[in-house]
Amino acid sequence: MVKLSVIVPFYNVQQYAPDTLKSLRANARDDFEFILVDDCSRDETPDILERAERELPGAVLLRHERNGGLATARNTGLDAARGEYLTFLDGDDWLAPGYYERLVAAIEDLGCDFVRTDHVQCTARARSVHRVPHGRRGAVLSPREVILPADRSTSVDYAYAWAGVYHRRLADKGLLHFTDGLRTAEDRPWIWRLHREAESFAAVSLLGVFYRRGVASSLTQIGDVRQLDFIKAFDQVVRETAADRDAAELLTKAVRTYCAIISHHLGSIERFEPSVARKLKSMSAAALKRMPQDVLEQALDSMDVQRATRLRRLRRRPVPAEVAA
Repeated sequence: MVKLSVIVPFYNVQQYAPDTLKSLRANARDDFEFILVDDCSRDETPDILERAERELPGAVLLRHERNGGLATARNTGLDAARGEYLTFLDGDDWLAPGYYERLVAAIEDLGCDFVRTDHVQCTARARSVHRVPHGRRGAVLSPREVILPADRSTSVDYAYAWAGVYHRRLADKGLLHFTDGLRTAEDRPWIWRLHREAESFAAVSLLGVFYRRGVASSLTQIGDVRQLDFIKAFDQVVRETAADRDAAELLTKAVRTYCAIISHHLGSIERFEPSVARKLKSMSAAALKRMPQDVLEQALDSMDVQRATRLRRLRRRPVPAEVAA
């Protein structure tokens, strides 16, 4: 039986894919499989992956005929995965040797639904450790019970899918798939669903994933219309949380986080193309009007003056009918 399935989407990452694949080789084991999903790359990435299919132990190569985005590529990998445990890696990131063996040992020792781990962020030559915002390490807890408080960063805000490992029973329950077609913020509805619906999790102090920031082709660096998918993602978070049995408590966190993300994008609006910047403002104004207004008012009252003022001004902005819909 396959112990671990690693799902790795690739899209136009010819510069970085060799390092990613080299690190997977340093993590290979007879009962590990590496599902490499080529999301219709247009550079040399497909050739690199064809060689990896022959040379990397446990490699399984899947191809998209059309580019579907990260969420859809991960779903393709999930549908093909055979492992007892599942995890993710992005095609421009890399791993420490032997990391996956330690990760599997951690979740088997704890016996929980999923485990979250710290990671190393790499921007050019700079390295910084980013930790799961949860103080208790190695303790099995209910993920629902650690979503709050609303005004502090918690593990539900640490949305990186690759920073952890997940038992197959979560996939069997439909909790591991992403919302097809989301081009950015695809991890947000996903991590909220996990925290609301999984039964157990733990955070562990295990470093081994190196997350590459500042990649020119990354959507976090590109100010085009695909970035606005964060609105679809957070609309989904708010909608699904509103239907939860603990909506009265959890919605405050969901709405406040949504507001913080809108404010963040407005604060760096100059990086967007002019037409996208205008669309960002109108779509964000419409999003504020869709939120539960009593919860929104509480969220704005809890924020600093600069962000609250920016969002209240946006809230008063007229919204064209086609955007509001």
